[in-house]
Amino acid sequence: LVCGDVGFGKTEVAMRAAFIAAHGGKQVALLVPTTLLAQQHYESLRDRFAQWPVRIEVISRFKTAKEQNAILEDAAQGKIDILVGTHKLLQPSVKFANLGLIIVDEEHRFGVKHKEALKKMRANLDVMTMTATPIPRTLNMSLAGMRDISIIATPPSKRLAVKTFVRESSNAIRKEAILRELLRGGQVFYLHNEIKSIFSTAEQISQLVPEAKVIVAHGQMRERELEKVMSDFYHQRFNVLVCTTIVETGIDIPTANTIIIDRADHFGLAQLHQLRGRVGRSHHQAYAYLLAPPVKGMTKDAVKRLEAIQEADTLGAGFTLASHDLEIRGAGELLGDEQSGHIQTVGYSMFMDMLNRAIKAIKKGEIPNLDQPLDVLSEINLHIPAVIPETYIPDPQTRLILYKRVASAQTTDELDELKIEFIDRFGTLPQPFINLFEVTTIKLLAQTIGARKIDISDKGGRIEFNTPPLIDPMKLIKLIQTRMTEFKLRGSDTLGIIKHFKSAEEKLEWLKALMLELAP
Repeated sequence: LVCGDVGFGKTEVAMRAAFIAAHGGKQVALLVPTTLLAQQHYESLRDRFAQWPVRIEVISRFKTAKEQNAILEDAAQGKIDILVGTHKLLQPSVKFANLGLIIVDEEHRFGVKHKEALKKMRANLDVMTMTATPIPRTLNMSLAGMRDISIIATPPSKRLAVKTFVRESSNAIRKEAILRELLRGGQVFYLHNEIKSIFSTAEQISQLVPEAKVIVAHGQMRERELEKVMSDFYHQRFNVLVCTTIVETGIDIPTANTIIIDRADHFGLAQLHQLRGRVGRSHHQAYAYLLAPPVKGMTKDAVKRLEAIQEADTLGAGFTLASHDLEIRGAGELLGDEQSGHIQTVGYSMFMDMLNRAIKAIKKGEIPNLDQPLDVLSEINLHIPAVIPETYIPDPQTRLILYKRVASAQTTDELDELKIEFIDRFGTLPQPFINLFEVTTIKLLAQTIGARKIDISDKGGRIEFNTPPLIDPMKLIKLIQTRMTEFKLRGSDTLGIIKHFKSAEEKLEWLKALMLELAP
């Protein structure tokens, strides 16, 4: 998985990978979500490798059926080195003689069925997926180590971040935005995602800004017509393109540096981010205007998405947005068809634990041991408030995410890093939140000494150990003998604590010291 932001040169990485594979005598399939993008990749590949004996073809609706069949036959005989196409490439009728690499561009536009069809084509294929905002399931698989992930974080030199404005829809803003771009000799994308009213919208813009040369593009146009419109716009015969989301992926027009998105609240995060990436592809400052109705008229999630996209307007924000998406929508099923959504079944974390353990073992070249018990978390009850107060973080979604992150920490160092991050993000930690960190630290220490359960109130309590215990029994006996006023053995696996604590802080410090003393 190559996760690089819009316009950061993922296509360049793909070209080089394709070239290496073709050079090694393998065939390459380049899979893209839209016809326009297929055409564009085909042209850039052809220009790039004009000097080399590499045969490149494209399958898209711009070709006649006869041309397509001829291409497919050549591919099956191994005469074609690089084949570009939409999901047509996944149909059973498409055969390759010696396929070595599949490159999937804009991974977030394909469904699970498409991706599974890919895997069926050949088990020992190399698959490279490229995207600015990976789908939650893919991101989760990468972070879990089932796929490798590379992040392209450095923008091309002289590239500026797109300035993003979320505004209430009005003609004044439309006019100002279009005029500002035309006055500096640039071009404008005006995104209107309803085909039935797209021509009337184009008409309105012509009246609003008489200087503009307006042209319309949408997905239901005839192939030749669409091809002509795009090439006219590319060659600057027109300067305002009123279009649907057909321009979303990969269209590369360096002189277009303003995009206006109508009804931005109707789009998903990845979509908005992709659309914003259609501009600002050269060294000019680019602008994205997201026009939405007043806040009252939008759903809660839509408001959240617009906030996220406005905040993430630095270069390279795609990965940040994808992580937001993973948090807002959940990770989906690894083996099923869902690409997002929280799995509500019991045992999901258990399944992830088993999966992570199996992945680790296989990476080391071992066979996963299925009989080995999973780590049992220690149960800790210290009768003190250890929570994230609502007054500190009002949004329940954010609180849940923070709880999960604290609970997932594996070492005290990780906890310290989280503490620093939270203070940086939200300000000084309140006492109950500090207690949560302390209790989690004790939980980690409890696992090292094999404590199954710790229950301590202000007047004492008990620590139960696993059998067999992880600590040296002699240490325990010595402890009881030297501090008889504080400890008492109850049964074979429980240590009774007879001690009064004046405050929560005293109890936490005392317990931490005890754990460190008993640690093997």
